[in-house]
Amino acid sequence: MSDRAPAPEGRITRGTTGPNRLRRSDRWTAHHPDVARTLSGASPLAVDVGYGARPDTTLEWAGWLRRISPGVHVVGLEIDPDRVVPGRGGVEFARGGFELAGLRPNLIRAFNVLRQYDEDEVADAWATMLAGLRPGGRLIEGTCDELGRRCCWVLLGPSGPISLTLAWAPGFTDRPSELAERLPKALIHRNVSGERIHTLLQQADECWDHAAGYAPYGNRLRWRAAAAMLAEHTGIPATHPRRDSVLTVPWRLVAP
Repeated sequence: MSDRAPAPEGRITRGTTGPNRLRRSDRWTAHHPDVARTLSGASPLAVDVGYGARPDTTLEWAGWLRRISPGVHVVGLEIDPDRVVPGRGGVEFARGGFELAGLRPNLIRAFNVLRQYDEDEVADAWATMLAGLRPGGRLIEGTCDELGRRCCWVLLGPSGPISLTLAWAPGFTDRPSELAERLPKALIHRNVSGERIHTLLQQADECWDHAAGYAPYGNRLRWRAAAAMLAEHTGIPATHPRRDSVLTVPWRLVAP
């Protein structure tokens, strides 16, 4: 890293983390065509903003990204200098925040960072990170619970948000709307009547209820049926990963 990197932008957050916490987002990322295109060029760079008190999730992310781009260079950034660790596993670690330490990545991830900010700070943080992307780059910004069983994130491009994804462990979530408490900061206070995200979660719950006949076959198959019903009502394509229950929708369907 350059000794002349700009001063870090942001503030120190709790740094809560743990191994495998972001596995649902990692799996989605490794199979998303947009991400594959983003990392398809020469010498792609991916930056993980705010990896927390330990670098586990950054190292795991690097492993997933190498499945689609073996030559990707991964850098983990932390605004707290006491959390910056020596490089390992082919990953570099440095001090930095939303300014990306002056780097120009193809892909940025910022998880469980903006959750600890105010809602009115989100747009500026997004804009700062997006301004540092290489042309055609992508930003993944989201939130998950402590064990990574419920996870929500926004995919953004240079022009702003593209999609929202909700992902959860089928055996540990009774209804889709339980993901509301883990919505990204841009949406978590919008789960009220009249807002698009509230409408979507209500529709998902209704389809889940109508798919109750599939319950004896397990929550994973029940969600497949519910997602198919939701697709009929909204036109949202149903996705069926092997392990997770996942719902990805265009941002326009949930935008405040």
